[in-house]
Amino acid sequence: MSIRGTAEKAGRLAAAMLLALAPAGTGRGQSLAQGFSQGPGPGSGGGQPLLPPSLPSALPLTLPGGQPLPSLSGVAQQDILQRILDAAGGRAGSPAPQPPAPQPIPAYSPPPSVPQGSPAFRPEAAEPLSNTEAFFAARLPEQQPPLRQFGYDTFRNLAPLPGGPPAVVGALPDSFVLGRDDEVVVSIRGRSRQSLSLRVGRDGMIALPDLAPFPAAGRTLRDLRADIETRVARELGGSEAFVSMGQTRQIGIFVAGEVVRPGLVPLPALASLLDALGAAGGIRRSGSLRAIRVEGAGGARTVDLYAAIAGVPGTPDLSLREGERVVVPPLGAVVALGGDVTRPAIYELPAGTDAAPLFSLLALAGGTLRPAGNRFLSTGTDAGGRRAVAELSPRSTLRRGDAVVTSPGVDATAGGLRLVGHVAAPVTRGVGPRGAGLRALLSDPRVIRPDPYVRMGIAWRMDPRTRVRRFIAFDLGRVMQGQAELPLQEGDEVILLSQADVLWLAAPPVQRALRGELAPTPPLAGAPGGTIPANAQAATQTGAQFGAQFGAQPLMQLSGAAPAPDCPALTALAVAARSSPLRFAHARSAGFPDLGATGCPQLFIDYPTLLPFLLDQSVLLAGEVRLPGLYPILEDTGLDSVLAAGGGTADTADLSAVEFAREPLEGAGAIPLSRVQLDLRSRNFAAIRLSPRDAVRVPRGFGDRDTGPVALVGEFLRPGTYDIRRGERLSELLARAGGLTAQAYPYGAVFTRESVRARQQEGFQRTARELETSLIQVAAGQAVAGSRAGNLDIGGAINAGQALAGTLREARAAGRMVVEANPVVLASRPDLDVLLEPGDLLVVPKRPNEVTVVGAVLNPGSLQFSSGWRAIQYVRGAGGEQRFADISRAFVVLPNGQTVPAGLGSWQAGGPPIPPGSLVVVPQDPSPYETWGLIRDLAGVLGQLSISSAALAVISRQAR
Repeated sequence: MSIRGTAEKAGRLAAAMLLALAPAGTGRGQSLAQGFSQGPGPGSGGGQPLLPPSLPSALPLTLPGGQPLPSLSGVAQQDILQRILDAAGGRAGSPAPQPPAPQPIPAYSPPPSVPQGSPAFRPEAAEPLSNTEAFFAARLPEQQPPLRQFGYDTFRNLAPLPGGPPAVVGALPDSFVLGRDDEVVVSIRGRSRQSLSLRVGRDGMIALPDLAPFPAAGRTLRDLRADIETRVARELGGSEAFVSMGQTRQIGIFVAGEVVRPGLVPLPALASLLDALGAAGGIRRSGSLRAIRVEGAGGARTVDLYAAIAGVPGTPDLSLREGERVVVPPLGAVVALGGDVTRPAIYELPAGTDAAPLFSLLALAGGTLRPAGNRFLSTGTDAGGRRAVAELSPRSTLRRGDAVVTSPGVDATAGGLRLVGHVAAPVTRGVGPRGAGLRALLSDPRVIRPDPYVRMGIAWRMDPRTRVRRFIAFDLGRVMQGQAELPLQEGDEVILLSQADVLWLAAPPVQRALRGELAPTPPLAGAPGGTIPANAQAATQTGAQFGAQFGAQPLMQLSGAAPAPDCPALTALAVAARSSPLRFAHARSAGFPDLGATGCPQLFIDYPTLLPFLLDQSVLLAGEVRLPGLYPILEDTGLDSVLAAGGGTADTADLSAVEFAREPLEGAGAIPLSRVQLDLRSRNFAAIRLSPRDAVRVPRGFGDRDTGPVALVGEFLRPGTYDIRRGERLSELLARAGGLTAQAYPYGAVFTRESVRARQQEGFQRTARELETSLIQVAAGQAVAGSRAGNLDIGGAINAGQALAGTLREARAAGRMVVEANPVVLASRPDLDVLLEPGDLLVVPKRPNEVTVVGAVLNPGSLQFSSGWRAIQYVRGAGGEQRFADISRAFVVLPNGQTVPAGLGSWQAGGPPIPPGSLVVVPQDPSPYETWGLIRDLAGVLGQLSISSAALAVISRQAR
């Protein structure tokens, strides 16, 4: 659409608007038609400008709220229409400056971190700080969120909706004064029945049918009702009148000053001052709430809104009359109240004052949160403009700009004690006027979780004079049985231990810390919160900072080990063990295995110094007990109690020689160690009284049963796994297994032993190291001095040697021993009957029917056994030896594991006859390497590899 077409449409729209304002019968259609006919059109060169129709001086139309429609002069109408045409045609005119559009009340949205439905959400928190609020936010940076001015959010819900009618609030009292355009509803019942809606006319009169008009404007609803009832009863005998109000008139109130939308606001006749302020958008934060002026024909008055919204004494007159004016002056003197008060905010002082007593402002803020013991810290301004900090009393006077923070006089807990550790939930109790004791604290046993350590509990007590804490031990079991008591004091923390906490004293991390070493320990899976604090110095002792003397850095410098930041108790223990090596000698001598890594219990994270204390108070229980470890006890505790904590003695214990060791603390330079043996077969354990740092070792009784099984695999009547006794021989085990089957080949039996396997494996590793050493010498030129062939490939020889060393390292030793497994031979030769050890394995295969040839032959493989054949015949059956074969060093691995020369040399006559199941090995010629001195003699190593390979092959076949 062209610009000209847009201008024509805009002109027609403006004409239609003006036509709607003209009353009927004024010829408005003709005027507008004439105006449009004179306007510019296509092909015209101009024409007369469009003239608006003239409006009559008196219009029956009214604005919303009952206000008359203001008349517009012809010049004003022409100006309005010209502006519309200029905007539609895109012409740049010079319009008259427009008044700023009224700013709507900003929409309140919550901060991103606070959901709108949250109880903590406050709409005013999303508004920017005013100058006053920013001033006090700078003075009270610790007050979060910043203090806001009190009372200004009162008008948030009083503002009318944009574009909607003003809100109608308040009831219609009998004192309501009627005016023009008010509607009175009269219902007549009796002889005459009718309902009438009467409107007060411009002359202030209303008229009932059959009655003369009478005045209503300026009268109260009560007076009018009484007058109408009297008139109806007098003029219409036998009838009764009921009077009520229908629609009420609209009044215009001018609101000026520090409001969001100053100007004339239409309101219902019975609206109040709050309604007028709400319709004007509310009071700005730069306006006063305590000095609002209401001016009218009846005089002027000052209204203090704090009396209506804050409970300040007084009854403010909030009523409004038509023609009155509301003026909101600038904000007066303010003070800020923060901290522990019911309603922290910025409050305005009464109108015309610059100071007020603190107690009155505290009452305005709802009072302090605590009834007594409050401290009032004021930040004011001195004569030089500097901030002045002062302590105030409730009778002190606050001046303009003062900020007061209410805080406790002494921020400390009085009269409380805690129960923590192995409990269902941490409990805080009051000491009470008569004190408290452990029995009362533990009166309900359900507060203790299952499996507590009953031999010791800890009270963490602070000296009231020095404020230094120390541990006090008590017997939890006796307290729970009512046989002991410990009076408690204010601030005590009662710590209960679990069995897991005590067993952790023997854990590998503790043993390393006792040696002055540290290593990071993983957190326990069940630790609260799932993680452990990352800094040892940041670990808390129930809110108290752990001492910097137990930091990780000094210890790392001492031991050279990595610090353990996830368990500060280990750091404290390692420092103590380094500073006093003999302090934990009883714990170091335990000899617990250093296996695995256990996490740090939460108890020792919260109380790092508890670990050294428990070790100082512990006894060592080792040997044949079900749960060996370190158990904290009190002085003069019976051995029966400690054994009960350790699960009792094992069935294999020898109670006739229980070892008891003690270090008497005499305070002398030397600490002697006394050790005695006790005969406790009477099981009178309670007679042995223990002290901290004692050590009790329960030895194992002698038994014939050995500590491991022996396996029989293959051709046995009853193969399987058998337990053995000490000194049992192979012939006895064969008899227990029922002997051998008819297909058994005892000459090819494979007997392996773990100790032999370890030695063979070490031999492989040692040979590989020696071979690598020789290769280094060759590379350095130290072994080629005697070489006769200067053109040999030394690099290839080194690569071959490295490959051989790698093969030796990866070779798996079988641990085979040459034993006699034929029961008939063992019966005639008792000296060949081997003693068994735990872990032995005996495999008896079926009688084989082949001989295997490997090594430097043309076709390695297995050949059928032929009786009387020698090694040379089997080598020939495998295609004969290769070109570089060293037949002089060939050997045979017999079925029983022995190695003998093959006898392939020309002067050896082919060797002895080969039994079935043998392995013939033809090695390559190592002479090139011998010229360099790389390998002296690998025949033995190759023999061991062959024996291991053959044994493993037999075991693998029989285990299928």
